[in-house]
Amino acid sequence: MGVSRRSYAAQRGVSEAAVRKAIATGRITTLPDGTIDPARADSEWGAQTDPAKQLGPHPQGLASRMAATTRAAAKAVPTAAIRAVAETLKEPGAEPEPGKAGTEKLSLTRARMANEVLRAKTAKVWLQKMKGDLVDRAPATGMVFDLARLERDAWLNWPPRVAAKLRRNLGVEAQLMRLMLDDDLRAHLAKMAEVRIELR
Repeated sequence: MGVSRRSYAAQRGVSEAAVRKAIATGRITTLPDGTIDPARADSEWGAQTDPAKQLGPHPQGLASRMAATTRAAAKAVPTAAIRAVAETLKEPGAEPEPGKAGTEKLSLTRARMANEVLRAKTAKVWLQKMKGDLVDRAPATGMVFDLARLERDAWLNWPPRVAAKLRRNLGVEAQLMRLMLDDDLRAHLAKMAEVRIELR
């Protein structure tokens, strides 16, 4: 036999309306006769309640019980997550010195620190972009490509323009001069095209 809703509310330190709401939403269950088993209701309430959102004296005990339960049933943190946090905290001054407590495993504090470092880095990049210190990679790459194409086209149009002038000065056939210049120039441009530009 359990206790009434009003009695359980007084025992738990909450209002009767809070108990009714917990029953209605399924956070706690009642016995077949409609009364509440306090021990079972406490464990159900604790398992389905975020301690950070509770008020009053009862949450302190609940928070410590929840912390003990969480430690006991702690999930293994994926290695990729640990590496990501360590990579984020590599910046000088961001990570605690080696040998200090808590550095050998991933803790909530380290994860939060990594999150704050990432937010600061993101804000710094955004600020540099707004100041005009940074440019978008895609337009910059397109501009370099267009400039290289214009340069190449200008060089490819050069042999026909100068062939007649060189023929007069050197006394050789214009067509032969143009073909020789064109072949050498194409070989030179092909060699220049092997250069790879990487914008980071």
